[in-house]
Amino acid sequence: MATNLQMSPKVEQIHGEIRDHFRALANGFQKLDKIKDSNRQSNQLEELTGKMRECKGLIKEFDREIKDEDGRNPPEVNKQLNDEKQSMIKELNSYVALRKTYMSTIGNKKVELFDKGAGPSESMAEENVQLASGMSNQELINAGTKTMDETDQAIERSKQVVHQTIEVGTQTATTLKGQTEQMGRIVNELDSIQFSIKKATQLVKEIGRQVATDKCIMLFLFLIVCGVIAIIIVKIVNPHNKDIRDIPGLAPPVPSRRLLYVRTGEHFD
Repeated sequence: MATNLQMSPKVEQIHGEIRDHFRALANGFQKLDKIKDSNRQSNQLEELTGKMRECKGLIKEFDREIKDEDGRNPPEVNKQLNDEKQSMIKELNSYVALRKTYMSTIGNKKVELFDKGAGPSESMAEENVQLASGMSNQELINAGTKTMDETDQAIERSKQVVHQTIEVGTQTATTLKGQTEQMGRIVNELDSIQFSIKKATQLVKEIGRQVATDKCIMLFLFLIVCGVIAIIIVKIVNPHNKDIRDIPGLAPPVPSRRLLYVRTGEHFD
């Protein structure tokens, strides 16, 4: 059926890769029958599990491509491509069930096909690895599709978490940058205030020195005035005191005058 399918080059390439993986899985399980050592069997199962994961991703990519081309293909071609997809899902689930059987045989529970992503519950994991012999084709298809959808949802949730983390980191970096700039402005303002305080201190000291000088001059002038007043008072009280020199510019004291009068009957010659 696959050889008669009409596919675009990209879809055909993906389909070929899926078939290559299926052939590798078939050969791997055949080799597993010939291995007797349990450790080597476990390693072989891990390799096959990796192949099944890759095959699962390719089937999802195949499904996306045929959905994108749905409107460009005739209905018959779309039906054939969807049937081929369901067939590949069924084949993949058969390998999953076969792996489950080998794991039960060798007692190795370390490798799980669907152990990554959001982590489905144990009941869902058991449903993904049910034996093909105990399930109908439709059940196998539904189980595989459901598992793929859950993995897609887990990836989307992981992307959202990463996006939110990036946004928080960006906001934090912006906040830190703003705080750093604000601290720089505060430091500059403190420097300006310190400079202003220093200039004001110098100005106060200079004014203080000027005031002290003015006070000394005023005190000296006051003493001079007091001395002059004291000399004037002494001169007035004791004008004949020769120990005190005349003050320049001050008139000497007026000498005492006697009044002359003529008695009756007397006259001046």
